[in-house]
Amino acid sequence: MHRFYIPPADCHNNPLRLSPAESKHARSVLRLREGDRVVVLNGAGKELLCQAAEVRNDSTTLEIIQENSVPPLPFEITLYQAVAKGKAMDFIVQKATELGAHRVVPVLSDRSVPDWDDAKTAAKVEKWRSICIESIKQCGSAWLPKLELPMTPKEALADARQSALSLIATLQPDSKHPREHIDAHAAEHGLAPSKLAIWVGPEGDYTPAEINIIRTGALPITLGPLVLRSETAAIYCLAVLNYELQARQ
Repeated sequence: MHRFYIPPADCHNNPLRLSPAESKHARSVLRLREGDRVVVLNGAGKELLCQAAEVRNDSTTLEIIQENSVPPLPFEITLYQAVAKGKAMDFIVQKATELGAHRVVPVLSDRSVPDWDDAKTAAKVEKWRSICIESIKQCGSAWLPKLELPMTPKEALADARQSALSLIATLQPDSKHPREHIDAHAAEHGLAPSKLAIWVGPEGDYTPAEINIIRTGALPITLGPLVLRSETAAIYCLAVLNYELQARQ
């Protein structure tokens, strides 16, 4: 069954209307026809079973048949990701959405600071938001991650204070398996962290100065003996942390 995205503000009316771009895609690419059933996601926990009432290249109307409320995950993971080069950041945003990240915060590291002005930054963030939308349509998640504007390490560190536990992936010798830190938190507080932050560096890792800053608020974790690409490390962290936190529910 095909999935479409309609923002929460536009999901209150029945019938629903797809945007001109979505309508053209639905008719020309997906071959949607009147009477076909589809799912509409609003990215804020609503999943709507609909039936196509009218399908045109510039306008498609959908009659709501059933509305479901999908609860969010019982924990929130925020990915503090150093901006990766090329299309790697697009890939990271896509996979973070599929893996249920609650928030994605791009971090402007010294080893990955792009030469962007305000207009280029806004365009990049808008592109990443579009990738998030396409990702929930692909994986069926009813929740869009919150994509923040890029932050410096110091700004991100202040932002991460809202998390119950912050971790940083690093090759430093005192790093531990993520489970050890989660177990220690659970032993001290009586339950696993409901809000968790994970920091992933760029190719070559954060600079020593940046690591010193981040480690004032984050505990080091190991991803094993191999040196991983930034995008691989992000997927590894989100998958492992998701597994560990879900196992404690």
